[in-house]
Amino acid sequence: MQPFDIIVIGAGPAGSAAACWAARHGASVALVDKASFPRDKLCGGLFTERSHRYYREIFDQELDFSRIVSRKNIEFWQDGTRLARVTDVPPLHLTMRLNLDNQLFSQTIAAGAQDFSGQAISEVASNAVHFRNGTVIEGRILIGADGVNSIVARHLFGTPFDKDTIGFGLEIEAKSEDRSPDLHPLRIDFGAADWGYGWAFPKVGSTTIGIGGLHAENTDMKAKFAAYLDRLGLTSDANRIKGHYLPFGDFRTTPGRGNILLAGDAAGLVDPITGEGIAFAMKSGQLAAKAALEALARDTPDDALPLYKEQLKTIHRNLRIARTLRRIVFAPRWQSTLSRSFRRSGTVRLQYMRLLAGEIEYPELARRVLLRLPRYLLTALRR
Repeated sequence: MQPFDIIVIGAGPAGSAAACWAARHGASVALVDKASFPRDKLCGGLFTERSHRYYREIFDQELDFSRIVSRKNIEFWQDGTRLARVTDVPPLHLTMRLNLDNQLFSQTIAAGAQDFSGQAISEVASNAVHFRNGTVIEGRILIGADGVNSIVARHLFGTPFDKDTIGFGLEIEAKSEDRSPDLHPLRIDFGAADWGYGWAFPKVGSTTIGIGGLHAENTDMKAKFAAYLDRLGLTSDANRIKGHYLPFGDFRTTPGRGNILLAGDAAGLVDPITGEGIAFAMKSGQLAAKAALEALARDTPDDALPLYKEQLKTIHRNLRIARTLRRIVFAPRWQSTLSRSFRRSGTVRLQYMRLLAGEIEYPELARRVLLRLPRYLLTALRR
């Protein structure tokens, strides 16, 4: 088999974005995934206007909204008390990853990427992917976009993530075929998990309900999830609960090695405050593809990593600032302060919503927050 220019491993938002961009710009691309599409994916499915902008830029078409619930209002809660209901916010789109990922995957194959889905990998090498069925494909550059448990990251670094800094979440899909999704509020519950939050996202036919927080700070996550479901009037059915690691804020400063790059969750590119990962997944996939294309044009595949690191500087800067601000938003000792701020200050709520929607970046938000912080909070942050 003729070697591919680029092999992309993982066909979620990061992988499809990388493969689609590269194929649209003339590269020969293999798109690999162990699953056959459509396939389900555990995820809140929040698709922001930032994600929408990136989608149009990368895939060069409009998103199919027929299976998406869009909202311009949201409720914030804490400990069973509603802090605020915010209306007329920037649109928030709630997707089922079964539908979203299948759409992205189909568009990528239509753009010219070769389909290697439904094939489990046995081994990753610097220039090849070995499948369990005996097939081997070669590529000049590999892009690992295969999620938090990335086999590519494991190949490069021995482990895909650090359990001491990773997040963890639990979710269920609460079916609601007999009710319109408009009857279900979109809500976020601060404090449902330590150093994290709970969420209820209405979808077509169901509501995705979950909690997530830092893994090391939530040794009793199952009990907290049961309490959260009880608060929402739902019973805990262990057979419906699914868990997954959340790499929010635990990004790799060097996302790869040599001619192998990591994108999306495999590189830890998830917002450590909002938990939103689809936007950075697609953008990092595009940036990885751009770096790969430039390195191939130079005929020096190992140039891809330094080029990619340079292009990731803005995302990395945002994530560093967000990790600092997380000490204010989620630290247990500041939860009462946060509650009062959300209840009383329309400015605080507005800034959070602009952040969630991708209308404001963390450097600007940090400047505004620091101007308002009391001295004792600034001291705590420096610690």
